[in-house]
Amino acid sequence: MQSTLNFGDSPHTRVNILTGEKVLVSPHRSKRPWQGQVEDLPGDNRPAYDPQCYLCPTNKRADGDINPDYKESFVFVNDFSALLKDTSQQEFNEDELFIAETEKGICKVIAFTPRHDLTLPEMEQAAIKAVVDLWQKEFEELSKVEWIRYIQIFENKGAIMGCSNPHPHGQIWSQNHLPVEIQKECVQQKRYFDKYQRTLLADYINAELRKEERIIDENDSFVSLVPFWAAWPYEAMIVSKRPVQNIAAFNEKEKEDFAAILKLLTTRYDNLFKTSFPYSAGMHQAPVNEGDHPEWHWHMHFYPPLLRSATVKKFMVGYEMLANPQRDITPEIAAEQLRNCATIHYKSK
Repeated sequence: MQSTLNFGDSPHTRVNILTGEKVLVSPHRSKRPWQGQVEDLPGDNRPAYDPQCYLCPTNKRADGDINPDYKESFVFVNDFSALLKDTSQQEFNEDELFIAETEKGICKVIAFTPRHDLTLPEMEQAAIKAVVDLWQKEFEELSKVEWIRYIQIFENKGAIMGCSNPHPHGQIWSQNHLPVEIQKECVQQKRYFDKYQRTLLADYINAELRKEERIIDENDSFVSLVPFWAAWPYEAMIVSKRPVQNIAAFNEKEKEDFAAILKLLTTRYDNLFKTSFPYSAGMHQAPVNEGDHPEWHWHMHFYPPLLRSATVKKFMVGYEMLANPQRDITPEIAAEQLRNCATIHYKSK
């Protein structure tokens, strides 16, 4: 049933259809999202090569290994892995009150480019395509490890997101159980697919394309948008138009289009506040080595923390920690602001 609710004026909750959880939207508190001082951060003057960086070509890493003189992207097993592949399987349950089990996995690091001074939006599209190729290759190889059930490809960008090294890089964690967020999305997507025999996100992006209210960019293979249920001020998603289960299914055209829309979105992010826009971003895709998952539809989440300027951060505190997320800027306004950002990086002007 279609609602007559005025989303621009009334406090309301929206349902995240991928998790079943709610977000409180309070648009009346922020009629003008650009209130307050907007500050620029000092320029980023990193060198193209840093002899002290453990990700730059030919440098020594923390474990003593020497990086190759790589020209595109480079991957290696994390020297400080959160998961270890030799962990034995053990379980602990004391009176149904103290419950634990071991988790094993393989954690890798991907240096996106040999250039220490670049980020994804500043890289050439061909260089981003090389990263996409490596993501696909690593996913395919890790999925052949029979005990692995899930492969998480992600990037933490910026010190504010806990990134310990400014050299442009991402990570791949693969493990023998499904993480919590994936379990939630499994339930929601399967419920929808079982009912309609179509993927949840195929129907969702088609509806969003008709409305055109939250779309940021679109090409032949992908859509970028601010989701209707976004919790973070400038949260976004990239969704494949073809309902594929994982990145391994992308053909050459789709990989080119993915690189293109990834560059566009991250460029718009940087141009919003004229800063290297921080975020945590990652792909959600079907579990591996446990049968087919026709309900799963590949997508990539972007969770940036900035609120009104390069120095004003959104904090999830109080009500948000104890009840559910809350936002003032509506997803529709956030999408409009991102659409209005230039597609040429501000450093190039």
